[in-house]
Amino acid sequence: MLLSKQKKNQSAGKANRLLISINVLGSAGPIRFVVCEDELVAAVIDTALKSYAREGRLPILGSDLNNFLLYCSNAESDALCPWETIGSNGGRNFMLCKKPQTEKTTEVGVKGRIDLPRKGSGSWKAWINKSLNLKISSH
Repeated sequence: MLLSKQKKNQSAGKANRLLISINVLGSAGPIRFVVCEDELVAAVIDTALKSYAREGRLPILGSDLNNFLLYCSNAESDALCPWETIGSNGGRNFMLCKKPQTEKTTEVGVKGRIDLPRKGSGSWKAWINKSLNLKISSH
């Protein structure tokens, strides 16, 4: 009885802890872990990337937290600022996305150009047919 009261008094001075769920765009399922509500968004992104890599999930994301944005799933569409606390918006479900990359071209027509995938360009049936046609040799 006395021990339980001491534990309650010790935890009363600490910040509340939250079980958060982070969906990674392109991954199979969410990452769940416990954080303090006064932890910074940048630290949560870093923890999520480390947990994602430790579990060996695909696609491989990298470890630079500056390349990612964290969105609250049930709030407005703006990304959370890295220096605000994770508990400030009241959400527990988040979405982790890579920041959009700008096209890097040195000269026109050079192979060093990075092509970004176009969103909504064709259907999935066309993609499958194109993929199958590349693998099947004609007689």
